[in-house]
This record gives sequence, C-alpha cells and structure tokens, in this order.
Amino acid sequence: MKTLQLLDARGNPVKKAELKTEVARATVGGVRSPIAGYPGDGLNPSRLANILRAADAGNPVQYLELLETIEERDPHYVALLRNRRQAVVQLDFNVEAGSEDPEDQKRADMVREWLDRDELASELFDILDCIGKGYSFTEIIWENPGGVWTPRRLIRRDPRWFRFDRVDLETPVMLTDTGQEVPLPAMKFIFAAMPSKSGIPIRSGVGRLATWGWLFKAYTQRDWAIFTQTFGQPLRVGKFGPGASEADKNTLFTAVSNIAGDCAAIIPDSMIIDFIESKNVGSSTELYEKRSDWLDRQMSKAVLGQTATTDAETGGMGSGKEHRQVQEDIERADARMLSAILNRDLIQPWMQLNFGPLKVYPRLKIERPEPEDIVALSQAAKVAVDMGLKISARKTRERLGLDEPEDEDDVLVAPKPAPNPALGGPIDPAAADPTEPLAPESKIKRKPDEFKRVEALPGTEAALNAEGPSTARKSAPSGTELLTDRLAIEAGPAMEAMLVRIEAMMEAAGSLEELREMLLAAYPTLDVKDLSRVLAQAMIAGHVGGRMAVALESEDAGE
Repeated sequence: MKTLQLLDARGNPVKKAELKTEVARATVGGVRSPIAGYPGDGLNPSRLANILRAADAGNPVQYLELLETIEERDPHYVALLRNRRQAVVQLDFNVEAGSEDPEDQKRADMVREWLDRDELASELFDILDCIGKGYSFTEIIWENPGGVWTPRRLIRRDPRWFRFDRVDLETPVMLTDTGQEVPLPAMKFIFAAMPSKSGIPIRSGVGRLATWGWLFKAYTQRDWAIFTQTFGQPLRVGKFGPGASEADKNTLFTAVSNIAGDCAAIIPDSMIIDFIESKNVGSSTELYEKRSDWLDRQMSKAVLGQTATTDAETGGMGSGKEHRQVQEDIERADARMLSAILNRDLIQPWMQLNFGPLKVYPRLKIERPEPEDIVALSQAAKVAVDMGLKISARKTRERLGLDEPEDEDDVLVAPKPAPNPALGGPIDPAAADPTEPLAPESKIKRKPDEFKRVEALPGTEAALNAEGPSTARKSAPSGTELLTDRLAIEAGPAMEAMLVRIEAMMEAAGSLEELREMLLAAYPTLDVKDLSRVLAQAMIAGHVGGRMAVALESEDAGE
C-alpha cells in the first residue's frame, strides 16, 4: 500500500527527519551571522533611498539592519511597536473544535493544553516583529515522545537569513550556510506577514515609514543640539587692557573657554569677563521641539492609527474615546491575522503529523472577550427552554463563565416554590384539583356557574321544534354562535376552574414577574387534548348550523 505523502500549505513535501533539528541556526563564518551592521550612522537622504531600492530588488540586509537601529535609537517608535505587539499578546486564546465529535474535541483539548505555556507570550511577541519589518520567520522545533508530534519550541530567526523568490518577490526562501536560496522546509517555519499596506512583503511594514520619519527627526535633533550648545548658554566676552601682554591674553582666553564647562576661572584684576544672553533662545528652541513632536505624532498615526493614547492630545471633547476605538480596531485586526497565520503554519501541520489530513481542524482564535450581558442571556435562555427550544448546555455554560460540575462537586438546583398563603400552600399542579377552589380562606369566592347546559344545541331539530317553524327560520344561529355555545357547554367547567385559579394568583402576586413565575409553576405543561376535541366538535356544529341556515333562507325565498 502506497504511503500518503504529507504536504505543507505551500505544497512542499514533509521530511520528518528535519522536524526535530534546527535548520536555520546561526553559524560562524557563514551567511547566517548574528553580527549586524549600522547603516544608520551618517545616514542621509541619498543613502536611505539606495538602501530602500536595494531591498526592493531582493537585497534587504541593510534595510533590516537600519530598522533594528531605529528601534534602538528612537524611544517613541519602539514604544509604539511594543504597545501594538503587547496588545495582541495579552489577549485571550480560544480554541474551537472542528465539530462536536469526541475525537475533534480531544484534538482541541490537545491544542488548549499546549497553549498553556509560560513561553508562549515571548514567542508570540517575536512573531509580531512582522508589524514593523513587514514579515518575520519563526522556526518550529518538533518532538514526538510516544509517537505523538508536539511543538517543543518556537525560535525567532533573523529575517536577514531569508529572501523572497526573485520572480514574484513574495514566496519566502531560506539561505543555506553557503548562501544558496532554497524553499522553506515543510512544516518547519511560521512565516508571518502582517502588512500595513498592500504590496510585496519587504515594502509592507510600518518600518518603511519609520525610516524617513527617523531621518528627518535625526536632522532636527542634531540641529537642536548644535543650537542649544551654541546659544543655550550666555556668550562669554573677555576684556583686557591696552597694556596686556600675550601671556595675559592667553590666560584670559583660556578662562573664557573653560568657563562654559567648568563654570569657574581665575583672571587678574585688570581683566573683565562679560556674559551676553541671547534674546530669542526660547522661541528658537520651540521650533525644534515642535518639529520633533510633529514627526512623532505622524509616526503614532502610522503605527497605532491615532495620537490620543501616546501623545496626550485628544484634539477635542470626546475624541479620546474615538481614538481608543481606532486602536482597538487595529488590535482586533492584528489578532485575527495572527490567528490565521498560526492556524495555517502551526495548528493544521500539527494535526496532520498526528492524524493525517482532516476535513476539519481545531481553530485558534485570539480575541478580546466582549462583555456579556449575563442577565439578558439568562432570561433569553430560560424563555427559549420554556418554548421547547433545544440549547447546548456546554456552550451556555461557557458564555456564562460557569464550569461544568465534576462528579464530586455539589450541584446547585432550582429551589422549590415557597408556600403561598393566598393560595393555601405551594402551587403543585399534580396535587391540585382544577375543579375545586384552591383556598377556602381566599378572598376570591367561587363565582356562580355561568355556563348552563341545555337539552340541545341551538339550531338543532329539538330546538327548532320547540320554538316553532316560523321562529326557528328567522332566528337560526350563525356558525360563530354555534361555536361559542359549544365551547361554553363542553369547556365551561374546566375553563371556569382555571380562571378562578388565575384570579387567585393575580390577587396574591405582587408584580407581573411574580405572577409569571406562579403561572409557569402552576401550568408547566398544558394538556390540550380535551380542548382540541371540543374545538373540533364546535367547528363541526358551527358548520352544520351554517348549512341549515342557508337551507332555511332558500325555503323562505321560495315561498
């Protein structure tokens, strides 16, 4: 029998011998070196443009190194990235089974147990490096104790050790130790691409915007530092007399030069030092600060979509809440994309290694729990159950945040109805006699029987003979009257007893909610067989009476 060959999501065959080993670890003397350069030193617009063009052409090394430099030197930018990455990491992880089948439930439990790991937060944080750079690579180290494959570690790999296919610039490939480009080994990597714009991965990260913003801000901060150093302190002017010697002049100049840093100097009495303050230092300094702050706000918009949660500027009354909603929208989108990536590159390969290709797989969902209206959900569930609808007890417990009871747990049950003095005791439909008054001491007395039996239904032969032919023809009852009379005769006693019971409840209830509970307790299930039979007979009687009325009218017209 031919063995089924497993393929990954990109159609590459799986080599199980590689799954336990590290295929993309750092090497000494090879192309996968952990030592990085610093292209940000002395960066200018011309060099930056060349770095970006080289990355677009398939050589992203300096571009990726520049992004690392920016994260190290720009506190505002790295804080924005950390905020966005940590916002997703701290969300809840839910696993949905493929179906209600017990085997699918076991597979989902396997994933849930693996997710309960302390290392998961840092691993996901590294995967989300793709937000800034546009993509990230994480190697999966598998193990199979007892023949069961399980992800043992998720290791971040330097994106400089990978490239994209030269044809489409989208298909990821790995560099071997000798620099050869080879396809990614099947089921060995989580390739995360979370673009901030459409396009090839190398141009889709927010770091692309950060390069220009950081360059402009670096120029501003450099000019600001030069200005502060030059004009931030008063200008020192040393004065010497006409007879000063060269030695005196050198002494004075040395004192003037050193006084800026040391703030102390010794000069002869014949020499004078004046301090001249600049009048426009404050306004000039604000120009640099405003430009730096403006560039930071643009970066906040690019990374988080708003400025209120980072720059302490809401821009208007109530806009802070709107900005927070924008940030939550981005957070939700990041969580959904990360869930799809993990399902494709981790969960599905994991299940295929152990169970082969499946029709349905467990699904990981990373999401912020929405606040549930427990009261409304409980009331809706009770109404639905009372109406006969079937509701999943397990899913209802999950939405209510309740655990399924174990065998040794004490189980809470609904309390029995309390005795009601107005009704003479608890409402027990099985023990109550519907034809008798519920409580002798009740203030509501049994009404006289308003429903009287007659010898024959109106419209029948006996009734017509008693009234005479002429009278009968003129007063023949309609079908509606026959139906009403029939109901009164057949259903009268039972309906009377029910109405008396309901009136007693209305008298005793203190609110509509209490009355509703009393009605549900008294009549949990109503037997409608007798009432259906009476309704059927009444309909037949009404039909017959109507036909007789038509026949009598025809005879009168003939006369």
